[in-house]
Amino acid sequence: MIKITNEYGLVGYTEEVIANIVGLSTMECYGVVGMASKNATDGLWELIKGGNLHKGVKINYKEEELAIELFVVVEYGTKISVIANNIIQKVKYNVENFLGIKVSTITVNVQGVRV
Repeated sequence: MIKITNEYGLVGYTEEVIANIVGLSTMECYGVVGMASKNATDGLWELIKGGNLHKGVKINYKEEELAIELFVVVEYGTKISVIANNIIQKVKYNVENFLGIKVSTITVNVQGVRV
């Protein structure tokens, strides 16, 4: 659990809640087909579209800053660098404004391209 102290008191967030907010923010970006999750049994990546978006996000909280790693699948024919920049801007804005947690880094890993 990540705990933040502000003028109103102590607020705690689970990593799953933060990861869901990150996943939903990512899915709002143009060109993103879904999040990717690694299947532990066979080592393959699977596409996630529904309520388990947190599985495509890794959160690391150190020294009151958040490092986020995303695993996404993008749409064929879109420019990956533009999509990644849009994801980074949107996720950083939403996390910092909704949760009040400073984001230090966001890494976008493109795991696949869908037609």
